[in-house]
Amino acid sequence: MTHISSIGAGLYSDLSVAMPLTPPTFSGLDTDSEFHALFATKIESIGGTKAANTFVQVKNVREFPAMGTPPNIVNVPVYGSKTSQQIQGQADSPTLEINMNFVASEWAKDGTPTLLGAAVGDGNQYVFRFALMNAEPGSAYNSTAGITGLGKVGNSVWYWVGKMEALLVNPQLTDANTATLTISVQSQFYGAYTVAGA
Repeated sequence: MTHISSIGAGLYSDLSVAMPLTPPTFSGLDTDSEFHALFATKIESIGGTKAANTFVQVKNVREFPAMGTPPNIVNVPVYGSKTSQQIQGQADSPTLEINMNFVASEWAKDGTPTLLGAAVGDGNQYVFRFALMNAEPGSAYNSTAGITGLGKVGNSVWYWVGKMEALLVNPQLTDANTATLTISVQSQFYGAYTVAGA
């Protein structure tokens, strides 16, 4: 399957976090096949068990921020010119804030902890995957080719290394309770990749 090739809303876009038993060596991750392998088997945040190549979906997302590294344009004065020139400076890594409907049981940190809840603020780095999709890939969101998983539909996928820094709950009196998940980006963005379909 190819990247998305038509205009449409990214209604089925997905954010997932790799949950291996042993953290990978992030300095060695730089190809699509290495990243794809980390997202082979979906597990649940509630009662899931970390293992090699497992991942957890961040569910109930209301709104995604812009993905990618923002530009850092610097204005440079030019002697004798009426206008300055613009050059690309070194870009700063963004901080991503994910707005979602808050389901407390998915994010429990104490009592009966969940995988996502335990990861918030633990200081560990995780590999994140953002898949931009216009169509439902079925129940499997794994990064494999073929008639299941992300390979079932046209998609564009980005990966990065980051930390889940904070989860801020926003109580609502007239609407669903929401929360903001803050992710700090610790690497460059890799992608956009696609997962080849059958």
